[in-house]
Amino acid sequence: MAILAPNAPFLTSPTIAATFNPMLWSKKLNAKYYVDNQLTEVTNTNWEGEIKNQGDTVRIRTAPTLTISDYTIGTNLSYEVPTPIYQDLLIEKAKSFAFQCNDVQAAQSDMDLLNMYMEDAAKQLKISIMDEVFYAMFCTTAGVTTGTDPYTLSTTAANTRGCAAANQGATAGVKSAALDMGTDAAPIDGTTTPANLLNLILRMGAVLDEQNVPEAGRFLLLSPVDRQILLQSNLGAAYFTGDATSTVRTGKVGTIDRFTVYVSNALPRAAATKGWVAGSAATSTGTSDSGGTSEVRRCVIAGHKDAISFASQVNKTEQVRNPADFGDFVRGLTVYGRKVVKGEAFAFGVVQ
Repeated sequence: MAILAPNAPFLTSPTIAATFNPMLWSKKLNAKYYVDNQLTEVTNTNWEGEIKNQGDTVRIRTAPTLTISDYTIGTNLSYEVPTPIYQDLLIEKAKSFAFQCNDVQAAQSDMDLLNMYMEDAAKQLKISIMDEVFYAMFCTTAGVTTGTDPYTLSTTAANTRGCAAANQGATAGVKSAALDMGTDAAPIDGTTTPANLLNLILRMGAVLDEQNVPEAGRFLLLSPVDRQILLQSNLGAAYFTGDATSTVRTGKVGTIDRFTVYVSNALPRAAATKGWVAGSAATSTGTSDSGGTSEVRRCVIAGHKDAISFASQVNKTEQVRNPADFGDFVRGLTVYGRKVVKGEAFAFGVVQ
C-alpha cells in the first residue's frame, strides 16, 4: 500500500488548532553557554587578604638586589645602602549589575525568576572582569585602558605591552635577543605553517628561562583558532608528545614545554589596520592603526602566575523592595584591582 506524504503541515482544522490546542512552555531552559573563565588560573591573589577590610592601595615590596664585589685582602670595603623597591596595587576598578523582578511575574511564572536572573548576572560579572583584566594586563602599559595609552593605539613593531620589553617583539630574550615573538607588523604565520606556532611556544619557554622564571606554575593561553592550528602540527601525533593517544583524538592539549595549556575566548585580538581590542569587543572597534600593519592578529600569552596580581575588595549583592511598584530591585557590586607585578614573568606573542 502506498504511503502518501502530505503537501502541507498537518492541521485538522486551523481554526480548531488555534482555539483548542494549547502552546506548551517547557520548564526546562535551553542551554546557555558562557565564556570559560581562566582568571584564577593565570593570576595570583597574594595580596587580596590585606585589602579586604580597609584601604584602597596595597604597597608591594620587593627585596633589593645587593651588589657582589671581588675581595682583596687589605682593601677597604664599600658599604652599599640598599634601595627600597616597591609598587602600588590600586583597588580602583568596579563592575556592577542591577535588575528588577516583579512580584506578579514571579508568582505567575513556572520558574524561579529571581534565582535564574541572579545566576546569569553572577556569571556575566566574572566574565566581564576577566575580559577587562586580560586586555588591560596583556595589551596596555600599566593597565591604562582610557584610549590614551600609545601602546594600545599604535600597532608598530616597537610596541611595549604589559610584559617586559625583553619578552616580546622580534628580538626577545633578555640574554640572547634572538627569539622572535612576532610583532604587529610581522606576526608569526601559524595559519599557513602550523609548525611555526609550535616553534613560537618553544621560544616563549626559552624567553621565560632567560628571565629565571620558575618552571612550576607556568601557563599558556591560546585562542580556539590557535589550538586548532596547533593540533595540525607534530604536536597532534602521539609519537611526538609521548602520549598513549594523539591529542587530535583526545582533544586535550595538556602540557607543552612545561606550560599548562588553556584555551580562551577572552584573549585580545586585532583586525587589519586596527589596534587591539578586548576579547568581547568587535575588532572593527579598534583604533585606526598608525603603524600600517595589514594583518589580522591574535595573541598567545605564556607566563607564570606570579606575573599578574588580582585583588577583589568588595563583593556585595543587595535585594531591596521597589518603592514605586510591587517587586524587588537586585544589585551587585565588585570592586577590584589588577596589576602586572612581575613583567618579566610573562611573554606576549603575536600570530596570524
